[in-house]
Amino acid sequence: MNSADLHTLAGAYALDALDPDERAAFEAHLDSCAECRQEVDEFAATAVRLALATSVTPPPALKGAVLRRITEVRQEPPRATTPRTRGSGLRYSTRGAGRWALAACLAAAALGGVATWQHQEARQARQEVGRAQAEAERLAAVLTAPDARTHTARLPDGARGTVVVSKSLNRAVFTASGLASLPEGKTYELWFSERGSMRPAGLLDAHRADQAVVMDGPVGGAGGMGITVEPAGGSATPSLPPVGLISFAA
Repeated sequence: MNSADLHTLAGAYALDALDPDERAAFEAHLDSCAECRQEVDEFAATAVRLALATSVTPPPALKGAVLRRITEVRQEPPRATTPRTRGSGLRYSTRGAGRWALAACLAAAALGGVATWQHQEARQARQEVGRAQAEAERLAAVLTAPDARTHTARLPDGARGTVVVSKSLNRAVFTASGLASLPEGKTYELWFSERGSMRPAGLLDAHRADQAVVMDGPVGGAGGMGITVEPAGGSATPSLPPVGLISFAA
């Protein structure tokens, strides 16, 4: 395998998707290629973020909500028994028992409301996990495609942008590290550059320094991509000057 081919294996190496021979050859290549080491670091960081995105943590407000709702239920103290009367057994206060039953009903109602809220939170969490898993699969498919090609450029303020293109899948992944946070009302937008025109290819999180996304739409005949700062929600045409431009040329 020649050096040019080895440059394309950074994504697959970071995801542990190489066979033993490819892995050995790529690791030997890493010793003398600073660019590949940088790309491996970025892809590995992206993989970690994707793994964390699919984990589910119980809602932090759940414990507090349960304890708060329980404290709203008034608990009655035990009632004393009535004196024994001749010709009868022990007689207990039914009023105290009734209040205990009422408290139990109120507690059940309160916890039932919490359980309903918890179920709704869990369902929403499962939906978010499903979306994150689907996105992770789409990212991994592009990064590990046999024909994946990596193109990198420096962005302002020390940031770095990398795009991985797979012609066979007709898709591209954009990863960014060190992006500056934008003011409210602004967002980063991605674009495919094709035959002198730019077409929208998705939005980035305006406040995350490091992120990875599958660009919207097919690569098609695009010869490069760009990133711009746009009003929240994105624009139909790019604002100039661009934050960065990356060519897909070999």
